[in-house]
Amino acid sequence: MYRTNNCGELNSSFVDQEVKLSGWVNKIRTKGFIIWIDLRDRYGVTQLVFDKERTDASVFEAANNLGREFVIEIDGTVIKRKDVNQNISTGEIEVLVSNLKILNTSITPPFTIENQTDGGDELRMKFRYLDLRREPIKENLIFRNKLSLEVRNYLSDNGFLDIETPYLIKSTPEGARDFVVPSRMHPDQYYALPQSPQIFKQLIMIGGLDKYYQIVKCFRDEDLRADRQPEFTQIDCEMSFVSESDVLEQFEGLILHLLKKFGKTVKAFPKLTYKDAIENYGTDKPDLRFDMKINEITDNVKGKDFNIFDKAEYIGCLVLNDKAELSRKEIDELTEWVKRPQVGANGILWIKNNADGSIKSSFDKFFTSDDLTSLTKDIGSKSGDLILIMAGTKKETLEHLGTLRVEIGKRYDFINFDLFCPAWVTDFPLFEYDEEEKKFKSMHHPFTSPNKESLGHLDSDPEKVIANAYDLVLNGNEIGGGSIRIHDYNTQMKIFEILGMSKKEYESQFGFLIEALKYGAPPHGGIAFGLDRLAAVLNNKDVIRDFIAFPKNNSGKDLMIDAPAKLTKEQLKDMKEE
Repeated sequence: MYRTNNCGELNSSFVDQEVKLSGWVNKIRTKGFIIWIDLRDRYGVTQLVFDKERTDASVFEAANNLGREFVIEIDGTVIKRKDVNQNISTGEIEVLVSNLKILNTSITPPFTIENQTDGGDELRMKFRYLDLRREPIKENLIFRNKLSLEVRNYLSDNGFLDIETPYLIKSTPEGARDFVVPSRMHPDQYYALPQSPQIFKQLIMIGGLDKYYQIVKCFRDEDLRADRQPEFTQIDCEMSFVSESDVLEQFEGLILHLLKKFGKTVKAFPKLTYKDAIENYGTDKPDLRFDMKINEITDNVKGKDFNIFDKAEYIGCLVLNDKAELSRKEIDELTEWVKRPQVGANGILWIKNNADGSIKSSFDKFFTSDDLTSLTKDIGSKSGDLILIMAGTKKETLEHLGTLRVEIGKRYDFINFDLFCPAWVTDFPLFEYDEEEKKFKSMHHPFTSPNKESLGHLDSDPEKVIANAYDLVLNGNEIGGGSIRIHDYNTQMKIFEILGMSKKEYESQFGFLIEALKYGAPPHGGIAFGLDRLAAVLNNKDVIRDFIAFPKNNSGKDLMIDAPAKLTKEQLKDMKEE
C-alpha cells in the first residue's frame, strides 16, 4: 500500500491519526532546523513537516536532499497547523513525517508546475505530461469528465442508445478536407477518418434503432484557430419520428440540465431566425449576454450629399449607452481596431448624443442638428449615448458591426460573465451560391431537409429554400448544430441535382445511403455538440485545447510526440506491396 489517504482529504478530524501519503514534491521551504514540503497528487496538496527535534535524523537528512517533482512516500502523524491556510482543503492540518521513501527522482522541470506558470504554450505542449500536473489543466479535465458523464446519464435516461460507428470510412468531398489512411491490403486505395458520423447515424435510424448517441472523435484537415483542433470530440445524436420542434425540445432540456448541474445562471432560451440573428447581431452565433443590437439607418442618412452614405448599400449603427464621454483617442483606437486585417472594415463614423443635450458627429457639415436629433430619436438613443456607424455592402457591414459589437461588449464591460445565454438559431438557407465555382453548395450538408413551406422554390429559386436546420449557440459560440434529414429518395435526388452532382458522382460517394432510402426510411433528425468547446464555454474560456489531454498546436502538430512525422522506407514499401 502506497497510501492510506490522498493529499486532498485530510482535515482536523484526522488529527493524531497515523497516515501514509504518496505524491510529488510541489514546494520546499526550509529554515535550517525545520523543513516544510507541499506534497501534491490529483486530489490536492498536503503540507509535510520535518522537524530536527521531532524527526529522526536520517529522515530529516533525506528530506534535505529532495528536489521538486520527486515522487515520495511518507508515513506520519496528522497534527494541527499553527497558521491555517484557507486556500486549500487541507489547510487546517499538516503531517509530521516519521518515515520517508523516495519512489523516484526527477530532473528539474522545464517550467514551474504551478497555477501561474512561467512556461509558454509551445513549451507546455511539448511537455504536456508535466502540464497535466498543474491545477488549472487538471481541473479542466476533471470538469470535462463530469460533463461527459452528465451527458451520458441524461441521454441514457431519455432512451438513447450508445452505438459506435466506424473510424475507417470512405472519403467524400463535402465539408472540410479529409484525413486519409492508405490501405496496405488494397494498394492505391484509401480510407478516410470521419469528419462526422453523419451518414452512419442516419443508417442507424433506417435500421430502426430510433434514439442514438455517441461521444465520438471526429477529424477535419482544416486551418486551425483557438476553438478548433484537427481531432475533436462530438456529442452526436439522432432520433426517428421527430419534427424540428421535437429535437429542439429534447436538447434544450439537455443544455438546461447541464447549466443547472454546473451552477450556471440562465437568462432565457430564445429562438431566433437566421435572418434576425444576422440583421440584429451581425452573426449567426450572437452573444446575448448584453442587449446591444444593430440598427439599420440606411434610409435615415442617405441623400445628404455625403458620399460614404450615399454610395453604400447598407448603413448600420450600434448605440453605446452612456458612452458619449469617450474621447476621440478612444474612438480612434476602435477605428484602428476594425481596420485590422482580421476585421477588414474601412472605418467608423460617430455621433455623440451628449448629456448636456448637444449632438455632435464626425460628419457635421453634411447634417444639420435637426437631422441628427431626428436620427437619434429614431434609433432610441438617449442623452449620454455614443453611436458608432459603419457603411458598405450589407453582408460585410453587418459582419463588421457584429465583430465590433462583441469587442465593445468586452472592452467596456457590457457583458455579464456570470450569465449563460443559450439560443436556438433556425431557418437557415438550405443553399449558398459559390461565386467562384458558379454553383450551389449546401449550407450545412446535402442530407438536410428543406422545410415544407419552401419546397416550391427547389425548381425555381433554390436560394429561397429554407432548411429544417438549427444551431445552438451559447454566449457567442456555436456549440451544436443539426437538422431534420431527408428521408425521401426523390427529394434527396433533387438536392444532389441542384448541387450539380452527376449520377455517377452521387452514386459513387453516397450510393449506400441512396439505396437505404428505398427501404422505408423514417422521418429523422438530430444534432451534434462539440464537447471540447462546450466544456470551454461553460468555464468562460476561449481555448479548447486546455480541455483536451493531448492537443495539437495551431499548426496541427503534436509537439510532444513530434507528429505528424515521416514514415520509414519499410513502412512506405508496405503501402505499395500487393
